[in-house]
Amino acid sequence: MSPQVAMDEAFRAVVLDVLNIYTRPLDSDEQVWSLDEKTSLQPRTRSAENRPAKPGGVPVCVEHEYERKGALQLFAAFNTRTGEVVGLLRRRKRQREFLELLERIDTQAPADVKAIHIVCDNASIHKGKLVRNWLIRHPRFRMHFTPVHCSWMNQVEQWFSILQRKRMTAPNFPDLNALEERVLAFIAEWNLHAHPFRWTVDSFDKVLAKVDAAIEAAA
Repeated sequence: MSPQVAMDEAFRAVVLDVLNIYTRPLDSDEQVWSLDEKTSLQPRTRSAENRPAKPGGVPVCVEHEYERKGALQLFAAFNTRTGEVVGLLRRRKRQREFLELLERIDTQAPADVKAIHIVCDNASIHKGKLVRNWLIRHPRFRMHFTPVHCSWMNQVEQWFSILQRKRMTAPNFPDLNALEERVLAFIAEWNLHAHPFRWTVDSFDKVLAKVDAAIEAAA
C-alpha cells in the first residue's frame, strides 16, 4: 500500500464493494465486467527469424535486435461470471477509445439486462467529462473503482497475464496490422473456451486484516 493513501474505513469500504461485486450471486438482469488497458503493445520485428528449440536441450533462440514500428493500446473487458472477453486495439489511449469499449458492451448486452457493473481503476480516462456524460445517457452502467495501487483487484489483469505468456513473450510481428490480427485471434480463441476466474472472500482476507489492524492502531 502507498504510504500516501491512508488505510482507513473509506479504503475498507471500496475493498468490500469490489469483493461484493465479484462474489455475490447476480440477479438474472445483471452483468459484471472488469476493464483496463494493456498499453504499448509493439510488433518488435526481429532482424532474424526465431530459431525453434531442438532436441538435446537447445532452447528457442530469439534475435535481440528488433525494429520499432509503433505501438497499440489494448482496451479489454472481462466478464467475471462467464470469462468472455471483449477487446479492441487502438493507436491512442483516450476517453474516446474507452467509450468505444463501453459501447461494445452496451450493444451486445440484451435489453433485459438492467445493470451492467464496470470494475476499473482510477485512471483519468475512466472518469473524464466525456465518460461522465456518456454514463448519464446510459443509466444501466454502474462504475466501481478499485482502490489506488490495487491493480490486482482488477480481474482483467489476470487475463492480461495469460495473453502476455501466450502471445507477447518475445514478440516478433511484421507490423501493427499483424499484431492486431494475432491479439484479436487470441481473444476469439479464448472466447470459444472462456471460463471465469474463481475469486472468493478469502482472496481479500489478508488485505482486510491489514486495514483492520491499521484502524485499530489509529484508534
